Amino acid sequence: RLEDPDRIFAEGGAFEAMVEAQKAGKVHYIGFTGHKDPLVHLRMLDLARKHKFHFDGVQIPLNVMDAHFRSFEREVLPVLNREGIAPLGMKAFGHPYILHSNTVKPIEALHYCLNLPIPVQITGIDSQRILDQALEAVRTFKPLTQAEVASLLKRTRSAALEGKYELYKTSTRFDGTQRHPEWLGEDPLAG
Repeated sequence: RLEDPDRIFAEGGAFEAMVEAQKAGKVHYIGFTGHKDPLVHLRMLDLARKHKFHFDGVQIPLNVMDAHFRSFEREVLPVLNREGIAPLGMKAFGHPYILHSNTVKPIEALHYCLNLPIPVQITGIDSQRILDQALEAVRTFKPLTQAEVASLLKRTRSAALEGKYELYKTSTRFDGTQRHPEWLGEDPLAG
């Protein structure tokens, strides 16, 4: 939600708890994750700068459809790399709705993500078959040419434009803070 960063950085919010836990040695690295909209991530990064705080890592959805709709790849990834914040990719298959579009094969989807300037792409693995598929993607990966990237993007463009295969962006089904706003601290606008 667009207001979440303001709640996190408000007095008594989650930001204070994160910093306190780090100072107490309870955590080493601090980062955040989100699925909904690149604007939320950009606001988090902006507020962190204003508080003179540097996140260690940020987990973002990165996949072949993201490039077309509310794109974390285009809007957030360059900022993370420029500021020395580790970008952690997730949602290569979009939980696995992207594969239901029949526009890309699993290996192609993983190769697209592995081609991005990120140290890791986190994938959900719930079976030996899925693990074998991920290992095969790593074994067979070679940096994609510009033509190969363009081909993948062209094939996925029309399916991706409205975000219907990236439901974590377009529905509240995956919004933990929608159901549990208390996780973020007091609402600074309530009153």
